[in-house]
This record gives sequence, structure tokens and C-alpha cells, in this order.
Amino acid sequence: MAASKTLFRLPPMPTVGELIKLYKLRAEKQLSQNFLLDMKLTDKIVRQAGSLRDAHVCEVGPGPGGLTRSILNSGAKDVIVVEKDSRFIPGLKLLSEVAPGRLRIVHGDILTYRMDRAFPLNISKQWVEDPPNIHIIGNLPFSVSTPLIIKWLENMANRTGPFIYGRTQLTLTFQKEVAERLTASTGNKQRNRLSVMAQYLSTVRNRFTIPGCAFVPKPKVDVGVVHFTPLVQPQIQQPFKMVEKVVRNIFQFRRKHCYKGIENLFPEACRVELTKEMMQKADVDPTLRPPELTIPNIRALVDAYAHICNHEPSFLNYEFREELRLKHITRKRNMPMDTPTGTPPSPQQPC
Repeated sequence: MAASKTLFRLPPMPTVGELIKLYKLRAEKQLSQNFLLDMKLTDKIVRQAGSLRDAHVCEVGPGPGGLTRSILNSGAKDVIVVEKDSRFIPGLKLLSEVAPGRLRIVHGDILTYRMDRAFPLNISKQWVEDPPNIHIIGNLPFSVSTPLIIKWLENMANRTGPFIYGRTQLTLTFQKEVAERLTASTGNKQRNRLSVMAQYLSTVRNRFTIPGCAFVPKPKVDVGVVHFTPLVQPQIQQPFKMVEKVVRNIFQFRRKHCYKGIENLFPEACRVELTKEMMQKADVDPTLRPPELTIPNIRALVDAYAHICNHEPSFLNYEFREELRLKHITRKRNMPMDTPTGTPPSPQQPC
């Protein structure tokens, strides 16, 4: 066993701390950058992904390359690092020189990077099979973590992006509070829209917490390491955007009865009637609060909404905030001091 552990060790080179000094790097607050210099912790993050021997890995935001070293030391065959900040590229190139043929550097934004072109298609697995030997790993900047996981959850639902290869696994860091929300169970006070969107599509595990003092500079919060494995069968069988819309409306009033959020899925003229119909068809108690709803409850609500939209497709594009905006504009136009007679009434949504 001792030999296998040292088989992939990188040759001696400057430490991450020394590279930071050498290239005069510092974390940019506006980019939510925090460096993790402790190799024991970066090794522990990598272990949460499982065995990386001969794996293909995409690392998000490698920065000075601490986590990258742990990934290479774990035996990964092909590592792509996607880094937006040009200041870190020279240090990453130095790392690629001591791991020839194993490290590819992409200077770009992970939010726009075409992950579906990152790896050869011949390493793909069918969705019903075990996950492919492909991993996404990253110590994510706080500012990008939530929009990025929402993007990847949509990719997961549509089997696009990194999931074109099969059920690609993710091991990512988030603010501790976000990590707790991602994994919050029914009834937990932390449960929110993100909890449901992640859990209906994947098995989500909050692996461990890294204290903020382990980072440079020290953030005001601790950090959670979260692992995602896509489910073979999503727990809700409706389009991602429809699920997201229903869940978003349900959770906009987290402390109120769930029907209050559901009301805003429909135009004001038929809101009460259709909300009642949707709740009855789903057979869900309208007085439950959003965090108390189970995934089967939400599945029933989304299916009921889909049924109603089949009869009136225009509801799919309805947004109550837009209706409020139009009413506000109409009210301003109808003010007595500057409104002539014959002003058209407020636009009505179909019911």
C-alpha cells in the first residue's frame, strides 16, 4: 500500500505559499478568492470524490494550485483546470511542467466554458450505468458557487454539459450555510429552493466542514465540502424550468402556508380558483409550510401545474411580478392630472 500512495507524487517544487510570494499573488476580495494552503485539507477534499486513479478531472478555479497538486497526487490521468484570473496562469504552467501530459490549463470563465468538449466521448457511460471516471472538483469562490450549481443542476436534468458523459460526480466547496441548505431534509429550517432542486436530481452529501481560519485570507464563514452523484431517475419527471418555477414560487414565502406562493403561478383573475384546483389535484395540505413539503409533495404539485398548463399553455410564461409591473404602469397612466378619457384598461392575463 505504501508504494501505491507514493506512486503519483509530484517531484519537489516550491510550496503553494512560496509560489504566492514568488508571483506576488494576493486574493481579490471582489472575486471572493480565499486560498487553501494546507495540503492535508486539500488531500481530504480530493478523497471525498473517491478514487481518482486514471480519472479525468475538471477543477474549477484552481488559483495558486493547492487543490490541483492533491488531484495530481491522487493519480488522476487527465486534469483540466479552468482559471479566470490571469495572475495564476504562470504558477499553473510551472505545475504542468512537473506533470507532463497530465495537466491542461484553460484561461477562461467556468460559467461559459464548454464542459461537453473537455473530455473524449469514448470514456462516457450510459446514464443507467455507474458514473464515468470523470469528476468535477473545485474550491469555488463564494460569488459564483450558487449560480454555478444551478447551471450544473439544469445540465444534469437535461444530460448536457459535463453530464453528456453520464452521471458525472461533483465535489465542491460552498459557504457552510449554503452546504447546509443543499443537504437540508424536510422540516429543517435551512430547507429552501436549492435543497429541493439539488435533491430531486442527485444524492447530495455534506462531507465535512473546513474552518474559515484554514483559508488565506480568512473568510467570515466556515466552508462545507459537498458531494453530488446524479440519480439514475430524477424524482420529478417534468422539465427543469417548470420544476424551478414552481419551487421558486413555493419558497418565496417560506414562513407562510405553501398555497400563498402557489397562488402567484396564476393571473389574479383566476388565482384563487386555479390554486384550489392545483392543491386538490396534488392532494397536498395547503397549510403546510414550504420547508415541510417532501419531494413527493412537490412532485405532485409540479405534475398538477403541468396538467393545468396543458389546458392553458400561456400560464407557462406567466410571471406575477410582470403583472404587478404592468398594473403599476397602468395606474400611473390613469392618474387624473395627466390621463385623457378613454385610457385602455390594465392588460388582462388569460384564464
